[in-house]
Amino acid sequence: MEPSMSNSAVILAGRILMSVIFLLSGFAKITHLGGTAGYFAGQGLPVPMVTATIVSLVELGGGLAILLGFFTRPASILLAVFCVATAFIAHANFADQMQLINFQKNLAMAGGFLILAAYGAGALSIDARRAGPSFA
Repeated sequence: MEPSMSNSAVILAGRILMSVIFLLSGFAKITHLGGTAGYFAGQGLPVPMVTATIVSLVELGGGLAILLGFFTRPASILLAVFCVATAFIAHANFADQMQLINFQKNLAMAGGFLILAAYGAGALSIDARRAGPSFA
């Protein structure tokens, strides 16, 4: 069933809200790549500069893809996996209440991305424009 225009507006609003955290975080990481790599080194992650670059690009690229509705389904799956991995790598200290909240937040975002992957970006997206008039 194709989404109505009002449903597509709601999907667009959801895409905007879901993308903001990734756009801001990815931009902050990539503009302070040395600091990001230092933080990752402190977390024991391998090849900190490469890891920081990849994480920055996943956040920026994925956030932009979700915002624009461009390759939404694969971007949503990528970000869902990213959120789950981040939850277990960076937020698994459940003795710290803030880490537990961040863990749960990441799982909730992953769930939202899986829903977006299943239903697509809606009519107000680049994906819909690329699919042609039969999409909307």
